Amino acid sequence: MGEHGVPKRAKATNRKSAPEPGRAADSRSPRTAEPGTPRTAEPGTPRASKPASPRASKSESPRAAEPGTSRAAKPESRLAMVRRARRINRELAEVYPYAHPELDFRNPFELLVATVLSAQTTDLRVNQTTPALFAKYPTPEDLAAAVPEEVEELIRPTGFFRAKTKSIMGLSAALRDDFGGEVPGRLEDLVKLPGVGRKTAFVVLGNAFGVPGITVDTHFMRLARRWRWTESDDPVKIEAEVATIFPKSEWTMLSHRVIFHGRRICHARKPACGACPITHLCPSYGEGETDPEKAAKLLKYEKGGFPGQRLNPPPDYPGRPAPPLGASG
Repeated sequence: MGEHGVPKRAKATNRKSAPEPGRAADSRSPRTAEPGTPRTAEPGTPRASKPASPRASKSESPRAAEPGTSRAAKPESRLAMVRRARRINRELAEVYPYAHPELDFRNPFELLVATVLSAQTTDLRVNQTTPALFAKYPTPEDLAAAVPEEVEELIRPTGFFRAKTKSIMGLSAALRDDFGGEVPGRLEDLVKLPGVGRKTAFVVLGNAFGVPGITVDTHFMRLARRWRWTESDDPVKIEAEVATIFPKSEWTMLSHRVIFHGRRICHARKPACGACPITHLCPSYGEGETDPEKAAKLLKYEKGGFPGQRLNPPPDYPGRPAPPLGASG
């Protein structure tokens, strides 16, 4: 996922006009109430209504004080946070109308295996590795019967290749033995497979079966906290809290947009704040580089003019396809 001082504006009711120089105050003027004593209106005099303050509106986006200012931001209400979060989602939809899963796949089995392989590495490295893997083992039955050492050699570029080999061969055997060689379309079935947790399950459900889900990866966790959608660092709690903010129909695409933004602009160590299109909605503005020219140099993938992560991106993707393994970008 400030200082509190005395209000700067003095109340108008406590101000008194000073007498002109050399002239004593009129002794017949009304007595001033003692400090702290409520002022009582004259009998029969209607009480004037207090004008509404232009600062009373809570509908404005609650970005914290600009960098360099000392005024502390007022606490944001739950309703204001929800409105701001939904506006972020709408504006990200305009920035990334082409947001999509960044793993290459042709069927649910390939997506499931690729998602397991994506742990602790980039989608780009997975996409450069899986063509050879799926060419040799196109079905769960094929991968379940493979020689482990041969699988390890194929997926070595993704890191942790021994543990990942055990997981993808184990889930392939479970698909073969328990699900007729087909990837199940239910969360409770998917999370029983070796190496498959809620994040992986929601990636598969949302992108292979059209079942809405929130994918809480490292990028989603970071941005949800920066945007004050949550204060938790537990993926399951973050998923539950964010689910209460957005309608279920938005969950899958919300995940893609947030992850896209985290990979391209709102980076972990050097956020490109000066190149971010939603700074007016971000309470963490200023954590990263705010100079537009310097921030533009931090942009990645298509936003920075570089290849994307997919070797076979969707037709509407505005960037360049990623190069195959071993080829220069």
